[in-house]
Amino acid sequence: MYKNLTLTAFVGALAVILGAFGAHALKETLSATELNSFETAVRYQMYHVIVLFIINLNQVFSLKEKKIMSYLFMVGILFFSGSIYAMYLAKIPAKNIWFITPFGGLLLILGWFYLGLTFFRKSIKK
Repeated sequence: MYKNLTLTAFVGALAVILGAFGAHALKETLSATELNSFETAVRYQMYHVIVLFIINLNQVFSLKEKKIMSYLFMVGILFFSGSIYAMYLAKIPAKNIWFITPFGGLLLILGWFYLGLTFFRKSIKK
């Protein structure tokens, strides 16, 4: 449990750092559309960090359920937000990594579906 929480805390700190960096350092170098895309990556990262804290601190979920949800959300963050960061910070052309962003989004969606399915299963058992 503490491994997931530790990693989540660092990913949350990274979201704050990247958000501040985007707001200050990238304002002059990115277009409004690019900056909006970068801010979306930061926002999605932070949303899912909050969800990861709630999941991993909640006793309702089994260790297996926590691991599956954590994996889906963490890898989703890495692929979705990470690919956007790569495009704007490392200047990797979108045409080279275009497929990574939607795959990350799919993993985030699957994480939410798995969360919902887990709650549904628990409601049937009661």
